[in-house]
Amino acid sequence: MENLNDALQKLKLTADGTSDSIEGCLDCLLQALAHNNADTSVKLQESGILQVFPRLLSPHCSCAAKVANIVAEVAKNDFMRSSCVDTGLIPPLVQLLNNKDHEVLLQTGRALGNICYDSHEGRNAVDLSGGVQIVVAHLQTLCSNIDAANQKLLTVFCGFLLNYSNDNDALQAQLINMGVIPTLVQLLGIHSQHTALTEMCLVAFGNLAEIESSKEQFASTKIADELVKLFKKQTEHEKKEMIFEVLAPLAEHDVIKLQLVDAGLVDCLLELVEEMVDSNKEDDVSELKTASDLMVLLLLGDESMQKLFDTGKGSVFQKVLSWLPSNNHQLQLAGALAIANFARNDGNCIHMVEIGIVQRLLNLLDRHVEEGNVTVQHAALSALRNLAIPVLNKAKMLSAGVAEEVLKFLKSEMPPVQFKLLGTLRMLIDTQAEAAEKLGKNIKLVERLVEWCDAKDHAGVMGESNRLLSALIRHSKSKDVVKTIVQSGGVKHLVIMATSEHVIMQNEALVALGLIAALELGTAEQDLANAKLVQILHKLISDDISAPEIKYNSLIMICTIMGSEQLRKEAQDMPFKEIVSKLRRHENKLVAQQALVTEQRLVIES
Repeated sequence: MENLNDALQKLKLTADGTSDSIEGCLDCLLQALAHNNADTSVKLQESGILQVFPRLLSPHCSCAAKVANIVAEVAKNDFMRSSCVDTGLIPPLVQLLNNKDHEVLLQTGRALGNICYDSHEGRNAVDLSGGVQIVVAHLQTLCSNIDAANQKLLTVFCGFLLNYSNDNDALQAQLINMGVIPTLVQLLGIHSQHTALTEMCLVAFGNLAEIESSKEQFASTKIADELVKLFKKQTEHEKKEMIFEVLAPLAEHDVIKLQLVDAGLVDCLLELVEEMVDSNKEDDVSELKTASDLMVLLLLGDESMQKLFDTGKGSVFQKVLSWLPSNNHQLQLAGALAIANFARNDGNCIHMVEIGIVQRLLNLLDRHVEEGNVTVQHAALSALRNLAIPVLNKAKMLSAGVAEEVLKFLKSEMPPVQFKLLGTLRMLIDTQAEAAEKLGKNIKLVERLVEWCDAKDHAGVMGESNRLLSALIRHSKSKDVVKTIVQSGGVKHLVIMATSEHVIMQNEALVALGLIAALELGTAEQDLANAKLVQILHKLISDDISAPEIKYNSLIMICTIMGSEQLRKEAQDMPFKEIVSKLRRHENKLVAQQALVTEQRLVIES
């Protein structure tokens, strides 16, 4: 420590003196920092020596590289970064970036990178001094040079950019606008054998890929080819994880999805899954999950999905089918999610039902009824819901016992499962009168639906429950179904649904209410009155923002409720005639015609 004190004292006195005496002092400082960085940094801070450094960081000073090295070392301590900024070290360091000397550039890049690490003040000072533009220019100029010393410098410069922009959207956007992405992709391709530089590029990609504006730039490069090439070479878990962390955000972009498929990523993922499927090692389980999740993500793009489906002949499609009967929950989940993603157009859905996918999904669900895996339940129900959308599939799926299997999950208390269960049943009964009647007379189902219509904490479940209640009535047109729903307390929920902000839900509610009034008005009139149906109909036809179909169905409903003395009296006490009369001049012909019919009915009943 005495040597350090002497060196500091001497350095202060001889800062403008001979280079030999300064060099010796600087070597002493570097040795002390190597021995105990934190304590030595505190000593340097207390001595005020940092104030001397700006003079020593002159481009004409032969010891500039050593001084920059000392700054890089002290800036490893977070408590020193502000001091480095406050003592004016940033401007001279940035000036040194224009130096031609390799060692000066290397140590300067290190110093600036360390000062920027997790330091707003450091980043701001570097930004104001124009340091980033110089570093990016160096990367572009030196990119093709595969000399080992140059690769080390490129690694330092990439690390600087990473520390400068890490977790800062504005600074990352700045780098993207400066065109740094194509340069980094080039670096990855040219220097793929250099481990440290490759890893630094990957970490930088991982940061930048999270910014939405970066995706278009990445899509215009060969990033997909380079990442897949690099992935194929990896044997270590950590390296694969690094590449996965870049692939996941990039694969959210549809163009890049297709590029990754074309580059052969899917084969790599399938191979990895095969290797890891029977392993219980933590790293292998993690890789299996990441690989299968990424596979599902690639299927979210329409073009990439269709390419992998390949009219049902694709090797990927065939492989994911084999995952469904697996004993591995992660593979079951990925298989079901993959089928749900393949089932995004009618042609694929019809083909999959024809080749027996439904039974495979039912077998999978059956394994998860009691104490089952919620994510697998959710995924399998998602797949069944999508498969049930084409009209051609509905009867086949009903015959296969899909409705009965789905009903086993009525007892589930998990909102995601409830949501998909409801959606699947609603898709199944669309235009299927017999199935709608059978389900609509199922008291357990209807009572559960009425219960879920009050699930205010889960808007999706609440909305789907209302829509299924309405669908049971609309598609069955059955008195028995209406009676079951009325007796279970469903009417008030359908009336509330008529006030939804979604026109499609309003319309479904009004059609269902119209059928209730037409088929069982006597049974339902008290519930309709309690739910303030008349007042709601008045609001719907009065409101200028109501869609034409809402006005039309509300006008029909007004006519229908005239059959109830209680509801008719309520209507007569409200100014319906004036509003209905105005609607005769409505621009929509159907509304205008129905308004005339409704007006005549109101006159007759008055």
